[in-house]
Amino acid sequence: MAPITLLAGDLGGTKTLLATYQVDGTRLIKTRSERYASGQWPNFNDLVAHFLAGCEVQPSAGCLAVAGPVRQGRVKFTNLPWELDEDGLSQACALEHLELVNDFAALIYGLPHLASDQQAPLWQPASGADPQAPVAILGAGTGLGVALGVPTNSGLVALATEASHAEFAPRNQDEWDLKQWLIADQGLERVSIERIVSGTGLGDVMRWLLSSDQASNQHQLAAVALADLPERTHQAAAAGDPLADRALGLWLGAYGSVAGDLVLQSLCLGGLWVGGGTAAKLLPELTSARFLDPLMAKGRLGAIVQQVPIWALIDPEAGLFSAACRARMLLP
Repeated sequence: MAPITLLAGDLGGTKTLLATYQVDGTRLIKTRSERYASGQWPNFNDLVAHFLAGCEVQPSAGCLAVAGPVRQGRVKFTNLPWELDEDGLSQACALEHLELVNDFAALIYGLPHLASDQQAPLWQPASGADPQAPVAILGAGTGLGVALGVPTNSGLVALATEASHAEFAPRNQDEWDLKQWLIADQGLERVSIERIVSGTGLGDVMRWLLSSDQASNQHQLAAVALADLPERTHQAAAAGDPLADRALGLWLGAYGSVAGDLVLQSLCLGGLWVGGGTAAKLLPELTSARFLDPLMAKGRLGAIVQQVPIWALIDPEAGLFSAACRARMLLP
């Protein structure tokens, strides 16, 4: 019997990753992967056809994780001329079983199958995970993604959310002042969580501190472009710069508090994962009190939060792997 091959994809506005995986018992073995600049392909069907033409074995099923909401098997990209639908892609790829899934929802399907080198523990209660309880993931990258997983007899069911666009709730004077500054600076009517808890948000926290610092014109980050400011802030904080360290601390506190809120909203006693592009880069900070203390500080329900195992998702190809896990679930 020929080995079963799966198609997995992680499609973003900047880059697209495509891969094939071979099913080997309970394991998934990556047999081929390619990275493409998304903007160089006006039509995604042409891109995936190009990839499949180089495959020795035709995949039996596929899953494509996409950066955007999927509605009735369709997705329209914001920053690309791509409009994808499952039926059209199934025909183009000659795949009977193919699914489009929101990228953060797709990560849910990979969580039960992660190896030790794909994740790092942040908090491990003595009680361990409850296999009958929901799981959740959030992750700060350019924006903030949030998804939930509900256990069923046939495995986890992933639920995409737009929780990152809920209202940001300041916990202290600094966060209140930051929120008011963002409203004035960007002409906002409201401030969502993602405005602060994201890579872009870290840059804005630094901009706010620079705007209120009398010596900001002389600060090493004063002239840094906004796109580079999050990474440069982290680097400066690691090098001992007090203002950058304050920015990082404020950001970590807000991030931790939002993560704790997600635990209460979902009762994810099956586990909480912290992913996104910042997880691996900020792993030491995610294990620190600056992140974990606000996460746990939930008043009368703090004891519930402390029962949740918390992990950092550190595999840069977790999206591909998770899409392959979902594709395997589609096999008859």
